Amino acid sequence: MLGWVRQGFQRAYERMLRREIGDGPTHVAIIQDGNRRYAREHGEDAPDGHRAGAQTTERVLEWCEQLGIEELTLYAFSTENFDRPDHEREPLFDLFESKLYEFAKAERVHESEVAIRAIGEVDMLPERVQEAIDFAESETAHYDNFTLNIALAYGGRAELLGAARDVCRAVESGALSPDEVDVDAVESRLSRQHVRDVDLIIRTGGDERTSNFLPWHANGNEAAVYFCAPYWPEFSRIDFLRGIRTYESREKSWQRTRTERAVALVRAVAEVELADAKTVAGRLRQQLSSSGAAEVTEELAKRSEESAD
Repeated sequence: MLGWVRQGFQRAYERMLRREIGDGPTHVAIIQDGNRRYAREHGEDAPDGHRAGAQTTERVLEWCEQLGIEELTLYAFSTENFDRPDHEREPLFDLFESKLYEFAKAERVHESEVAIRAIGEVDMLPERVQEAIDFAESETAHYDNFTLNIALAYGGRAELLGAARDVCRAVESGALSPDEVDVDAVESRLSRQHVRDVDLIIRTGGDERTSNFLPWHANGNEAAVYFCAPYWPEFSRIDFLRGIRTYESREKSWQRTRTERAVALVRAVAEVELADAKTVAGRLRQQLSSSGAAEVTEELAKRSEESAD
């Protein structure tokens, strides 16, 4: 009886969360933490926890499709994970290999036109995993409806250092002038695959840190971060929807702040020169939401009336 009541409550709560969510993020990145702890608490070995986590990954892909999310990046294996003992690493490599082949052949992957890509220093991985990566990427390279990035042998600091060294080499060789070193020049050298800016990072397992994950794409975009207690194998649709709600709450707050700053800037410029204020307002409106742009227009109209008086 209690189980039935609990399930009914969860279904109702999930419907409520879904109603609260609007357009949602475009790119979600997830740190899948807690597989080993989940296994220990269930009296199993670490590989069993990772296999249970792989099932959660498949469910999350379905949730992303249902919510209209266009890109998902999963932190599967960091450069620090190479320090783990062989008896933990090798089953993980086996799992990566089998899942990459499985995903690349899955009907739903092709029906949904999912592009599978690996990011990170993949040349550090065993050859069999590299071959599986090549197969998955080649089989789905022509798709652009949804992108699944799998971070393997990934480290954010190493990624930034590598890009910086590439830029330095390009400048030294004359292929790039110092004046041409800009955001695009760095970003194009960050990864073996293009990754769009991250809107939301989710970390499971209870730890509240982002662990060197996508620092350029997340921090530069001021991504929202959602930490939750469930281990990755236990991560539920409700947990996912809560994460999306966190993103939307932060986005609304950020849009409000940007609008207030824009209105204040237009007000300050108009006190000196109305023509300049009109130019500034035109540029700002392109960067704001429709409601924010309307507030800027209203402020400019107010200043124009005061100037006419």
